[in-house]
Amino acid sequence: MIGCTAFLLVLAMLLDAALGEPRWLWSKLPHPAVLMGRAVQHFDDVLNIPEKARIGGIVTVFGLSLGAVLLGVLIAALPFGWLWSILGAAILIAQRSLVDHVQAVADGLRYGLGDGRRAVAMIVGRDTREMEKTDIARAAIESAAENFSDGVIAPAFWFLIAGLPGILLYKVINTADSMIGHRTPRYHAFGWAAARLDDLLNWVPARLTAGMIALAFWSSHAWMVVRKDARLHRSPNAGWPEAAMAGVLDIALSGPRSYHGEMQDYPFVNATGQHALDEGDIEAAIGVLWRVWLLALGLVLLVAVF
Repeated sequence: MIGCTAFLLVLAMLLDAALGEPRWLWSKLPHPAVLMGRAVQHFDDVLNIPEKARIGGIVTVFGLSLGAVLLGVLIAALPFGWLWSILGAAILIAQRSLVDHVQAVADGLRYGLGDGRRAVAMIVGRDTREMEKTDIARAAIESAAENFSDGVIAPAFWFLIAGLPGILLYKVINTADSMIGHRTPRYHAFGWAAARLDDLLNWVPARLTAGMIALAFWSSHAWMVVRKDARLHRSPNAGWPEAAMAGVLDIALSGPRSYHGEMQDYPFVNATGQHALDEGDIEAAIGVLWRVWLLALGLVLLVAVF
């Protein structure tokens, strides 16, 4: 059974890498991620009641999870369910889209700081108005590493484990975490369950991503950086792929940055690495993404064959 699922995953990964997110299609139809976002917003509007926010958040996560799993089972059971599974996985795995967005930052930087800031603002949540070239490049590379784990390896992992229901469950919880999993007065209690479940679902994929980055470059230095610095990150999972990326490129990531006008003094990951970064370093990170993607594809193909 897992061999069959692995073969479907190989086809889905290839389809995503070839086509990415066709504008002609998603300009006419709502993307599944948009529909997931609408579902999360509905729960937020109905159940995010201050005195019952924690319970409302738990009910939200349960409802989203149950709906995603049932939908995945239903679609997979349709005629040509294997084809719908391939298409669903290809849509929900975001390698090509991630590379395109990160490349846009490098391209923007070549035109100037203004274009670079506008491009990086599309993929990060920190303040970008006063970013210099190094800040922009660092933010893009960090986003590339974290989103490679969240947007490529994790959905592929859960598809391999549980087919279409698994990847739909992962993506709806990841979407919920991005929308309500914030430590703000409105979402501190309501988003607690979504954030904790997202951490759990990403625990293995984040560490798997770090290991594959180190393995793809046969880099003991990358693994040393992961072991030393991954836990310095404010996230229990994002630090692993970021530390591995910092190690293979020998650059310093993380460090101080501004959120909502307030400077946060985060420690550097691989602090001894190169600090001055530019568009060339962003494109080197994109090269890492494709090399590790090829390794992941090869590993899944091995599972399919053997």
